[in-house]
Amino acid sequence: MIGAIIGDIVGSRFEFGPAPEKGFELFTPECSYTDDTICTIAIADAILNHKTYKDALIEWCRKHPEPMGSYGHRFYRWIHSNDPQPMESYGNGAAMRVSPIGWLFNDYHEVKEQARLSAEVSHNHPEGIKGAQCVATLIYWLRTVRVIKPQVERAIFRGFGYEIPPMSDILRIGANGYFDGKCQETVPMAIRCFLDADNFEDVIRKAVLCDGDTDTKAAIAGSIAQAYYSVPDELTEKAMSYLPADMLSILEQYYDVLKNRIKS
Repeated sequence: MIGAIIGDIVGSRFEFGPAPEKGFELFTPECSYTDDTICTIAIADAILNHKTYKDALIEWCRKHPEPMGSYGHRFYRWIHSNDPQPMESYGNGAAMRVSPIGWLFNDYHEVKEQARLSAEVSHNHPEGIKGAQCVATLIYWLRTVRVIKPQVERAIFRGFGYEIPPMSDILRIGANGYFDGKCQETVPMAIRCFLDADNFEDVIRKAVLCDGDTDTKAAIAGSIAQAYYSVPDELTEKAMSYLPADMLSILEQYYDVLKNRIKS
């Protein structure tokens, strides 16, 4: 989960700002957590504290109503409606928040089912659900070594039908000012950033340099990268310094669960 949060914070200042350049500074005062982190924390809270995904998302998003970059217009209406209902959305919000599921469940079928449940409360279009399932499953595959990195592209195509575009195409699209807001766009792009990188930081940098929806692309790529690469302690510590106490409390609970699982 910290991989997604790091990617979100690093990418946050570029989503509506100037295009990133090679060698950019990862963390600056202009960075902050966005709705990506809030929703990721909400999914973790739902699992850890036995809430529904819908209730946790509404609770956390209403508690943090004005994140950097705000919420998407349709999702904002969903948060604040009297009885939020699924929106037939295929936006990348379903995939950017799903990473805790890839870590907190230990069965392939349960990972896919929980990813579906987490998506469909708001993003119940088949592409929204598929994007969430793909990211959660890839995290699960990588952390349990069901799939090794050279097998990822083929496994993703067989399992989810995504063709992973070459990095040159992604960079060209970003340079033309295109904003990748759909699951079926951002998820394959984020996977390419993981596949073409050499370490965790490289994944984050590649995702941000692709421009477009920088925070979400980096959040998804970072969540995948964490399942394969070690995350430098200094990046974790720096990202956590941006988070309020209520989010840090869920992170602490989350890591306590993972540590206890390893001990047992």
